[in-house]
This record gives sequence, structure tokens and C-alpha cells, in this order.
Amino acid sequence: MARPFKPYPFAPRRYPAAVPPLVDGRDPQTRAVAIVGGGPVGMTLALALARQGVRSVLIEADDSVCTGSRAICISRRSLEIFKRLGVVEGFLQKGLAWTGGRSFYRDTEVFRFAMHQDDEQSLPPMINIAQYQIEQLLLDEIERHADLIDMRWQTRVTGLAQRPQGGATLTLRSAESDDPQGTNWQMDAAWVVACDGGRSTIRDLLGLKLTGTTYEGRYVIVDIELDSTRATERLAYFDPPSNPGSTVLVHKQPDNVWRIDYQLRDDEDPDAAVLPENVIPRVQNLLDSMGETGAWSPIWITIYKANALTLERYRHGNVLFAGDAAHLVPIFGVRGANSGIDDADNLGWKLGCVINGSASPALLDSYSDERVYAARENLSYGMKSTEFMAPPTFAFDLLRTAVLGLAERHAAVRPLINPRQTHAIAYRQSPLNFAGDKADAFDRGPAPGTVLPECRLLKQSQDGARFGIHLTDLLGPCFTALRFDADHANDGDAWQQLQSTLAGQGIPFSLIDIVTAEAQSANGPRVIDPTGRLHDMLDAEPGTVYLIRPDGHVLARWRHGSAAAVRHALDATLTQQT
Repeated sequence: MARPFKPYPFAPRRYPAAVPPLVDGRDPQTRAVAIVGGGPVGMTLALALARQGVRSVLIEADDSVCTGSRAICISRRSLEIFKRLGVVEGFLQKGLAWTGGRSFYRDTEVFRFAMHQDDEQSLPPMINIAQYQIEQLLLDEIERHADLIDMRWQTRVTGLAQRPQGGATLTLRSAESDDPQGTNWQMDAAWVVACDGGRSTIRDLLGLKLTGTTYEGRYVIVDIELDSTRATERLAYFDPPSNPGSTVLVHKQPDNVWRIDYQLRDDEDPDAAVLPENVIPRVQNLLDSMGETGAWSPIWITIYKANALTLERYRHGNVLFAGDAAHLVPIFGVRGANSGIDDADNLGWKLGCVINGSASPALLDSYSDERVYAARENLSYGMKSTEFMAPPTFAFDLLRTAVLGLAERHAAVRPLINPRQTHAIAYRQSPLNFAGDKADAFDRGPAPGTVLPECRLLKQSQDGARFGIHLTDLLGPCFTALRFDADHANDGDAWQQLQSTLAGQGIPFSLIDIVTAEAQSANGPRVIDPTGRLHDMLDAEPGTVYLIRPDGHVLARWRHGSAAAVRHALDATLTQQT
């Protein structure tokens, strides 16, 4: 039974506008990075920069974190990024982990999928957590870095001019309680990053357009409060008896909040469709069909239209684009927020290196190259999912009906129902991929451009004590060289010299020695591959070196690596010269 509307079981903090001291209407301080948009992408970028000691100003039009569930599924890849930023524990404590889901045609289960999960993994493949909770967790960490991140609430960008000598000038308007017009002021920034969403003001000010496909199918999104012991999984209902002709998605969230997405028929008025008197009966019918008999309350209602759009380039002079400002990805397969978080991770280390003086600005072109490639991959998968979830033509609808009708009895067609959940994108054609010679050929393992896989390991401390860790625990916001079964007697001095030189140049770098159980020594800090699994996964032998980027992608690998080879690869990466 439906009860009246309720507020979210979450009370956001409200923040006033704060204008810095101005001189002739201008902030006298030139900012290194101005991030426009304080959602998950902008916040992630600010934290990524802060981890490298880079200051930024985060400009947000609202006075608090968002309302409504919005993005609700955070992938393992995003959790790995949050681990490197030091915020993952809050996500794991608050979020609801899940590993798969079920699809139903009318009243029959026709497909069940499971995402990769084994004992080697340190993180779940997916967690459900509402966007306002995502933003609050990131904001809590931002407030712990107030010396590096200047948060400007209730401030809108109204103008942007790139300067011929480099950088840009932003014209801003901040709300003032005693002035309905607010305060207009200007800020200079060496770099501007647009993280201001699908209706990006920065994109409009530069006259840029997203290109791609817009789908006619519309979905109503409803958050409800419902106390239920049902397991956390993705549920999809095609043409259910409770809502004939519709497709319905259901996700359980923290705090007894449930997210329900249901498709509108072509003849339905979208304005009328979001009225409570029309939403409540549909939700009630769905809950009845699921066997959920408890009382429930609506919390939030909105409408959604699938888009598969992207900018052609994400760098325009000293202005860069990330998240929905750069691309709009259909919600099916949960690639929206996750791809934006990946944008921020990719851009964060590159922009940090440029600002800190260790890299050429040309490195930022690789951000556009890699993330446009990733966006097109995500759009390709997202479009396939969208065309199945909301068929755009009669032919697609006929095909989907045939697949769903056959799936119960014919296992061969069931994979066509697969929602194609988000996964880490390999930058196979990245200009940063460093290829060795024929002597460095590998039979298997992650090639340059690929995200490093996960594996259980042991770490031995100086006093010989051992404890379990995972490979991703070794990766920080720096370049990391994984050196397997090294011969310290022959090349130890060269590696020590490399570490000293890189530190002096401000290039973040870490060297990790990994040995097999047979090669371990009784004393000294070591990382041990106790079963040899990592050696096998990476096709590693004594002397093998993998060089990992700060975002967890493989930059280079050598059968018999050396400090000189690593230095050459880093020089080529940071200067964009080969």
C-alpha cells in the first residue's frame, strides 16, 4: 500500500555562496585549475589533483549535493579509482554489493547473469549507492583537503574567454541572500575543466555540440522507500503483466530506498506520466507482482530519455571536458557516472603532471584520444543495450519479442538479453602505449593500454611479518614499476639512481619487487606471489618489469627490464616524443 510522499532518509548540508576578496570585480589570484561542476566527476578530479599537491577551485551552482538517486551503480573499476584516492571504505560500508541479476519475460525468468567475482578480487563487481550519497562521501574527503580544494557553492559560470597567452577568464555569478541579482565577478585560471553535466554551460559558451544518437524511448524513474529483505540484484521485467508493454528495471539501494525505472508507451504524455496519481498505481502493480506486500512511500520522480552522444574532442585549448559534459551514455549497463569517474582519473594524473612541470601540455591530447575512444566503446555497448531495452523500430521490437519468447527453452539465445554491464576499457590504440622490441614479446598478460588485473599477494615487512594484500593495494597516484624476481646484485644501483632522479624532478614513482614463494628471503620487505598466480597472469619470469600508469593502465612491459628502459618510457610519455 502506498503512503504519502516522504523525504529522503538523508539530510544534506547546505552551503552559502562565498565570494573571494575582489579587486575591481576580479579574483586577484590566478587559479591553476577551475573545475566547473561539483558532481561525482568534478569532485573525483579535484581529489585526484589534490593527491598530487595541485590546487583547484570547484565551482558548483547548487547549495548542496544533488537530490534523487540519479547514478546508482558504482563499478569495480570506479571503486579501484576511489581506493587510490583513499575514499573507498565509505563506499563499501554504505553501498550494497551485488554480482548479477535476472531478467523476466512476462511472468517467466528467461535470463540470469553473473559478473566476474572470485577469491582474488578485493572489491565487488558492483555496488548500489545513490548519487547524493556518492557526492557526500566525496565531499567529506574534499573538506579534509580544504588547503588544496577551494569549493565555491551557489556560483554559476556566465562567460568564458580563452586568453591568447594561455589560460582562460571565467565570468561568474554567486548568489547573495540580500541581493537577488547576486555578485558578478571574474576569475583567471590556467586550465578549465567542464564537469557541468549534460546541459553543460561551458560547452554552450564554446559553441560545441554533442553528436550521435538520441532515442525516442522515455523512462520514468521513481525512488521509493520500502523495507524488504529481498537480495540486492539487478531485476529486469519485459512486458510484465503488472505493466503490459513496458520494460521495468528495479534496483535495491541503501537505507530501504528502491529505484524503479519503467518505460513509457509512445502514446503516453510525459508530463502526465510523472504525476503521482499516475505513477503510484504502476509502482503498486509492480510491487504486487513481485510479492512485496509492505507499505511504501514515493520519494522522488523524474523522467529520462536515452542518448548516445559525444564531443569529437575533449580538449579545446586550455579547456577540457569530462563526464556528461563530454558524452551522454545510455543508463543501461551503468556506464554514465562510471565513465565520468574514469575520465577524471585519466585526466587527473596528466593535468597534475603538466601543472607540476614534469610533463608537456601535449600529454593532455592523449586524454582526449583515450577517453573519446573509451566513450565510443561505451556508446557502442550502451546503444546495443538501449535497442534491446527500448526498441527504436518495429524490426528491433520484433527481434526482441522473438528472443524473449525463445529464451526460456533455448539457451543459445539468452546471451542476447545480456545487459552488457560496464567494464574497464583497454586503450589499445593509445599514443602512450610503449612497445618494446621482439625480445619483449609476451604470450599472455595485460598489454600496454590495459588495466592491471587483480590478484592476492603477501607482503613481508622489515621484521619478517607477513600479511595479505591485493595487487591494487600497491598502486598509488604515481607511476609504478613491478619488478619480478630481480637480480639486485647486478642492477640495484641503477634502480636506486632512477628513483633519486625521478624524485628530484617531481615525477611520482614507486618500485615494487615481487618474488615467488621459492625466491623469498627471510628478511627484508618483499611482496610475495605465494601461488605464482600473478607471475602466470602477467607471463612474468625473472627480470620481467611492468610499468604501470597512475591510473592503473599498463604503460610498458619488458621481458628483461632495466632502469634505463623505464626512464626512456617515462620520458617518451611525459614529453610525448618517441
